[in-house]
Amino acid sequence: MVQMKATSTNGLPLAENLYTQIQMDIIKGVLPAGKKLTEQSLCEQYKISRTPVREALRQLEIEGLVENIPNRGSFVVGFTSQDIKDIYELRKTYEIQAVKWAIERINDDELEELGEIFEFMEFYTKKHDIDKMLNINSHFHQLIYTSSRNKMLRQVLSSFQMYIKYSRDINSYGKDYLDTVLEEHRAIYNAFLQKNETLAIEAMMLHMENSYLRQSED
Repeated sequence: MVQMKATSTNGLPLAENLYTQIQMDIIKGVLPAGKKLTEQSLCEQYKISRTPVREALRQLEIEGLVENIPNRGSFVVGFTSQDIKDIYELRKTYEIQAVKWAIERINDDELEELGEIFEFMEFYTKKHDIDKMLNINSHFHQLIYTSSRNKMLRQVLSSFQMYIKYSRDINSYGKDYLDTVLEEHRAIYNAFLQKNETLAIEAMMLHMENSYLRQSED
């Protein structure tokens, strides 16, 4: 008999859904560094049984967001300012590699989609809608990851992108943020239109360096 995995209301396995919820709560600081995570407390907090809790904790430990200390239990590791700085530095290196491969490997449909995404960025910049702009920004980079045709690179960059996006308070973005970021993405998009690897690398490097500077000013 095939054993079926229990699923949540959104169709995801319960452990995967719980893992994502706890992951977001750690990144956002809802579950602060040093907090002890017991199976019982998590079951009560997230209204779920012990089995998916154990699976989620194992995933979080592999990711490095939770540490299991023998005879003491599981504790939230969280992110330090040095962790965030290191993530930005690593992300810059990987984003540059992604854009190099994507310039070579992107197809016509993907390039057209990249243009559509950029048009949405322009639209939401004019609307001064930071929340929508952040989501569209993520889609822009995700398409580049996909176009790189490298699954491991896409996976690593997606994680870095998520850590940075959710570790930052949306109210921390300055009034010039949208216009500045739009122009940085315009330079990246134009490099794709020209299929110019050198310009793409320069534009992505500038965007990544400025992204860290904006974060460190908070």
